[in-house]
Amino acid sequence: MTTKKISIIIPFYNEAGNVTNLYQRLCAALRELPESWELICVNDGSVDDTISELIALQCMDTRIRVIDLSRNFGKEAALTAGLDHADGDAIIPLDADLQDPPEVIPALLEKWREGFDIVNAMRASRESDGWRKRITARLFYQVINRLSNVKIPPNVGDFRLISRPALDALKQLPERRRFMKGLFAWVGFRTTIITYHRAPRYAGTTSWNYWKLWNFALEGITSFSSVPLRLSSYLGFTVSLFAFTYAIKTIGSTIIFGNSVKGYSSLIVVILFLGGVQLMALGVIGEYLGRIYEESKQRPIYLVRQIWESPSQNSKDS
Repeated sequence: MTTKKISIIIPFYNEAGNVTNLYQRLCAALRELPESWELICVNDGSVDDTISELIALQCMDTRIRVIDLSRNFGKEAALTAGLDHADGDAIIPLDADLQDPPEVIPALLEKWREGFDIVNAMRASRESDGWRKRITARLFYQVINRLSNVKIPPNVGDFRLISRPALDALKQLPERRRFMKGLFAWVGFRTTIITYHRAPRYAGTTSWNYWKLWNFALEGITSFSSVPLRLSSYLGFTVSLFAFTYAIKTIGSTIIFGNSVKGYSSLIVVILFLGGVQLMALGVIGEYLGRIYEESKQRPIYLVRQIWESPSQNSKDS
């Protein structure tokens, strides 16, 4: 009987302080599993000692594969690189900061053995996040699930289990502007959820800020919904209706009471309001047009500078 294999995928960006502890906890969590496993570490253009720490681990443990990207392409691209290089029967993306505890992996695998293709790990609490991040995260999931036909489970990050059939389906999706949470949900398959408590970051500082989170939310909404385009059309129609009504009122007032000059300030307010609506509609269209432009160039999602792996892994890939 062939032993099944688990692929753990971890993108790294300036996480040198977490590498050793993460590896030790992974080994402890996976020690009693009947399946074999591999660890795919994707260095996403780190500028600290992350790559040297990963290479040292790979020299010590042949189950580790290190993929060094040519520059920082972003977490979604780094995760895609790991998924492309995984050859396990089940694949588990994991954050490098240890906020997603490796000890939860056996629970994910238990659901997979029951026949589920995707097992989402939902955060039962977000005490490690500030109150503003908790509120904005809740608002984001509410908005995107109202706007999109694809329902994205709230409080579920990249930490999940993906079966080989689900991964093969995911790899058929060609887009370059990738919102992985949405893509995981879009492919469907038999899905279930387990809950866990998200821990504080073990070491280092996060590279995420509110501007990046805003752009991430915008990416998700525009990737899985055309409702903003429709709303801009509705808004334009509504404003035009009010403008037409106001024009009728003005014409009627002029005919009945004569051509009296009204206040200058009200005219400026109307002009600025209409100009703002037009610019907002153009901005929404521009967001979608920019994504079409990016897709039309057909650039690769990521570029690999070098791969460190054992000879047996190299011969299997070739």
